[in-house]
Amino acid sequence: MLEDLTTAVFSATPWPAAYPKGYAVVDVETTGLARDDRIISAAVYRLDERGEVEDHWYTTVNPERDPGPVWIHGLTSEALEGAPLFPDIAGEFAARLEGRVLVAHNAVFDWQMIAREYARAEREAPVRQRLCTIALSKELGLPLPNHKLESLAAHFGVVQQRAHHALDDARVLAEAFRPSLRAAAANNVRLPLHECRPLTEWTDRPAAPAIGRQAGPGGYGGYRPSSWRPSRKRPACPYPNPGRYEAGGRLKQGMRVAFSGDTSTERDLLEDRATEAGLHVATSLSRLTSLLVTNDPDSGTSKVVKARQFGTPVVDEAAFGQLLADVEPATEG
Repeated sequence: MLEDLTTAVFSATPWPAAYPKGYAVVDVETTGLARDDRIISAAVYRLDERGEVEDHWYTTVNPERDPGPVWIHGLTSEALEGAPLFPDIAGEFAARLEGRVLVAHNAVFDWQMIAREYARAEREAPVRQRLCTIALSKELGLPLPNHKLESLAAHFGVVQQRAHHALDDARVLAEAFRPSLRAAAANNVRLPLHECRPLTEWTDRPAAPAIGRQAGPGGYGGYRPSSWRPSRKRPACPYPNPGRYEAGGRLKQGMRVAFSGDTSTERDLLEDRATEAGLHVATSLSRLTSLLVTNDPDSGTSKVVKARQFGTPVVDEAAFGQLLADVEPATEG
């Protein structure tokens, strides 16, 4: 009765016209954290514009490789052997994302994994915007001890039953997102929405052992505990740094370019293009950096923060792509 009364009160509350008309709360479990890791299960809770659950969906996915940290997600090779491949579920997954904002806890990670799977399948995920519940909790100033999902759930009294199970994680997030969304609406808080750009290029690295093959010691031969994308050693830029990029001008060979956040083109490919154009790809940002490329200029990453401190120019990926088409040659001598 109390819940019905609360729902009725919020239904009568004026709602910000600029808010999205629907959400897809998503959780994916994966074989690891690297660019060549795969989705092994996915869940979607579809919510209406006020955060009420419309329906939910869950599937396991055969990653065609070692399942990775089974002790975390609990999905063994045997459990996944008869599961559909990602291309088999791509249409159903897409139908549940279509026309909605993707909501996830650490949404950059979930979005990147989804975008890569669609790129492998030579399809495009129908997602145009994402919302990270970590960022929303910061916007609302929630007094959380950390940014774990369990802390957000505890704050709203949501009980988790099976941590790291995609369906239960998505349920928990949907139940915690509803009061977060209502609090944002009541205070007319701007939602931290970010654009999602599907991958347009994909190159696979050598895969880990497929399901059904003999794994290494311990049975998890394909799992790498520190599996974030390793830094690649690039040849030294042969041109001197001509200084900072000036808005409206051209890039010049030798300029130091840094990247921050997710990109629609795979980061390795984007960095390769910059190197081939004669630019210096920097792994960190300093006062000597000529330009920072990021699609999330409002994020709080260390590179974005330093760019603000140093006055380093910032452009998004689309603008950088245009600049790469006309890089000025280095000055001779």
